[in-house]
Amino acid sequence: MLHTIVTRAGGKSVVIGDDQPLTIVGEKINPTGKKKFSKALLSGDFATVRKYAEVQAEAGADILDVNVGVAGIEEEKVLPQAVRVVMDTVNLPLSIDSANPKAIQAALEIYQGKAIVNSVTGEEKSLGALLPIVKKHNAAVIGLTYDEAGPSDDPYKRLEVAKKIMHQAEQMGIAKEDVLIDCLVQPASLEKATAKTTLETIRLVKQELGVNIVLGISNVSFGLPDRKYLNVAFLAMAAAEGMTCAIIDPTVPEIRKTLLAANLLLGHDEFALKWIEYYRAKC
Repeated sequence: MLHTIVTRAGGKSVVIGDDQPLTIVGEKINPTGKKKFSKALLSGDFATVRKYAEVQAEAGADILDVNVGVAGIEEEKVLPQAVRVVMDTVNLPLSIDSANPKAIQAALEIYQGKAIVNSVTGEEKSLGALLPIVKKHNAAVIGLTYDEAGPSDDPYKRLEVAKKIMHQAEQMGIAKEDVLIDCLVQPASLEKATAKTTLETIRLVKQELGVNIVLGISNVSFGLPDRKYLNVAFLAMAAAEGMTCAIIDPTVPEIRKTLLAANLLLGHDEFALKWIEYYRAKC
């Protein structure tokens, strides 16, 4: 059984794998679409970063994603600052989220433990810039299944990109268990088979490569009303296909309940103890 292990020095260690409960990566520390949060980051105010770290930890997140991608921000300076704020606030491992290799490098230099780098793509430029950093800092890495041709609507092409990422990571000396494959979630409104393509990609990647699968679940509902219902439906479907790690907002009650239900039905909650515990806590 393949396990991806990420850690926080003096804090929590998280094991990601098919025989483990679904791993929750809290997505809230991301300024995309959040004007007030974006302005705060640009002004050097990290109060919202701290608040989002606290509420997600309380809601049961296993790992926190940290993204400070705002137009005009000095990411190489601000990302490590945000990472330090989160480390000072909670004891969870982190997913360091940026397309900027220098920002990733700066954040990993101050991180205490084994982090996840979010993310590398199948593009040669991305692989060449980020994989050496991942190796140097003994991090895990998320591989997004698109390359220079962009996202494909063919699951087999996504599988080929996943194979390319795995091969180049292996050539770099990065262990197989330290690469998580993101099968790429796009808005369901983009075209009718978008979600089905992702689910089929999960099946193929699990069969061919046997690695851990991570998905940005809430991307499926982007631009649509009543997003939480689409998110929970897709979350359950992806878990059944073999996703082991979900990037999602754990503070949404429907999300939390669906995660607990999925863990129970997939055999990760013996005697339904966690499900019953959650129910009793709410009564």
